[in-house]
Amino acid sequence: MSKLFMFEKPIGMRDTLPHMYVTKKNVREQLEHEMASWGYQMIETPTLEYYETVGAESAILDQQLFKLLDQQGHTLVLRPDMTAPIARLVASSLKGEAYPLRLAYGSTVFRAQQNEGGKPAEFDQVGIELIGDGTVSADGEVISLMIAALKRAGLSHFKVALGHVGFVNAFLLEIVGSEQRADSLRRFLYEKNYVGYREHVKNLPLSSIDQGRLLGLLKLRGNEGTLDEARKLVSSQQGLKAIEELSELLAVLESYGYADYVKFDFNLVLHMSYYTGVVFEGYGGNLGVPLSSGGRYDELLAKFDRPGQATGFGVRLDLLIEALGETKGIEQTCILFSKERRKEAFENAASLREAGKAVVLQDIAGVVDVDAMSGQYEEVLYYIGAKKGEV
Repeated sequence: MSKLFMFEKPIGMRDTLPHMYVTKKNVREQLEHEMASWGYQMIETPTLEYYETVGAESAILDQQLFKLLDQQGHTLVLRPDMTAPIARLVASSLKGEAYPLRLAYGSTVFRAQQNEGGKPAEFDQVGIELIGDGTVSADGEVISLMIAALKRAGLSHFKVALGHVGFVNAFLLEIVGSEQRADSLRRFLYEKNYVGYREHVKNLPLSSIDQGRLLGLLKLRGNEGTLDEARKLVSSQQGLKAIEELSELLAVLESYGYADYVKFDFNLVLHMSYYTGVVFEGYGGNLGVPLSSGGRYDELLAKFDRPGQATGFGVRLDLLIEALGETKGIEQTCILFSKERRKEAFENAASLREAGKAVVLQDIAGVVDVDAMSGQYEEVLYYIGAKKGEV
């Protein structure tokens, strides 16, 4: 049997060492406590889902799905996100519950990577879904909860970028006149390939005025004044309605006291067909990628035969921890003992554990290098030899 892969892991998979495990647990608990305090109830869904339902309707590209077959020949997927599984849950196990529903989760999701490049294929995500409420108040609640949860987890410097898929769709269609042309431009925005977007616009058979309008979209980033600039570029009712929704959303966020955390970004496109309204991303800790994201998706629930407007967010736990910049282990006391004082050592360990301390009991006969071993602990107590007391 070949041992070529004895020390290797599948592409994108990670081991979690003790200090990181404790840090993840602590950060996850802070996020979940904040979500619970806003009335969101925790749920769990299976690791495996059917490809034909949850897999096909997820926000993740098909080539990123981990697929396998069950004994009946049905194609299954490791859950690639949590929104589609929750939509299935709402339409089945919770079909008798009235809208709106406020649900929360902390789960592992799986997304295949062609070339790892430091990207995990398995990661923990904590988030919420507010289902059955189509108001701007619901959008504001979800974004405000995300901000409050990040603050509670210890993140002090971060920003949330706000956009609107409805504006992008209306604006592009208004100028280029066809969904196919609009889709080409939208893909550049989705991939954040702004250089490619500019080059594509310059090659379109449009007037210099319309080319200028399309290029002007890339400048729509910033504070409340960005809304006025957006109004100058769009004339369709759908586009203007999206701007008014963002204006009302800002007022909601001001009521929560979180307006200073947000900025507008009209280039924001999170998924080519999944989101339908307000979208947002959270940035912090000098990361080059968003550590949280979410938005409104009003059409997904209908695909599971229980229509309902919905919005939500997810926080990538690994990226949040990276932004926080520290890992914390559990402080441990080690009691080294010899057989002559074993009973005394055991009694002291029990007393310390009752006081809330983490205590390792170690027979000195089982240690090869005492100095190396003892360096791993905050405190070391010695119960060695026949003489009473610590040495």
